[in-house]
Amino acid sequence: MDFDHPCPAGKKKHPIGKVTGNDAKLRPGYFVLTLIDADVLVSSVKNLIFDLGGVILDLSVDHTLVSFAALSGMSKEKVHELYHATPGFLDYERGAIDDARFRDFIRETYCISCDDAEIDRSWNAMLRGIPPVKLDLLMKLQNEFQVFLLSNTNSIHIGHINETMLPKGNESRILDNYFHKAYYSHRMGKRKPDADIFEQVIEENNLLPEETLFLDDYAVNIEGAKAVGIKTVHVTSPNLILEYFHA
Repeated sequence: MDFDHPCPAGKKKHPIGKVTGNDAKLRPGYFVLTLIDADVLVSSVKNLIFDLGGVILDLSVDHTLVSFAALSGMSKEKVHELYHATPGFLDYERGAIDDARFRDFIRETYCISCDDAEIDRSWNAMLRGIPPVKLDLLMKLQNEFQVFLLSNTNSIHIGHINETMLPKGNESRILDNYFHKAYYSHRMGKRKPDADIFEQVIEENNLLPEETLFLDDYAVNIEGAKAVGIKTVHVTSPNLILEYFHA
């Protein structure tokens, strides 16, 4: 994994490893943050906002593209082109269309005739699982910070995660329980990187942007958070948050 993030000229870069001195003293507790960018003053961080896919959840959109290609008979390249060019996917993330209309949109876009279950299996194929160590980390972080989730997602995905990817044995265990509060784009009618989705989280929880750290794997979302004054970490590898929090 490459943790060599570029720093603007004139800014100090700290090496990966335990942060020493004043930066190591967050508050009494468990976690020391690795300082990747000197703009993130770890001693001032009180709130954490996590993205889901590519940060907590292992994600591979390619698995869904391959599955839709198999159902439709189209090439994976054509499926990929339509995935990025057709507005229905973004509409679904914003909650502008419901599950039934989304499934019909998939049938129309990829010229397929199959039942809801087959469509859901293909759509959920991109969700590869959540490492238990990351779930443990989230629970421990709640003792030190206010911990939030902010995800561009949809109800089929969240239902699948809650039903199949969380520890068994506790019927009340849902993804929301790993955060003080979870925010999902399809319920908010907004999506990252637009400013209003970040502003809603900040305002509803009386957070100060300068005390808040946002972790996301998409650079455009990182820039969106920065634009409203939130500190950021660009997650460039699946296990970066484990390194960052020394989990």
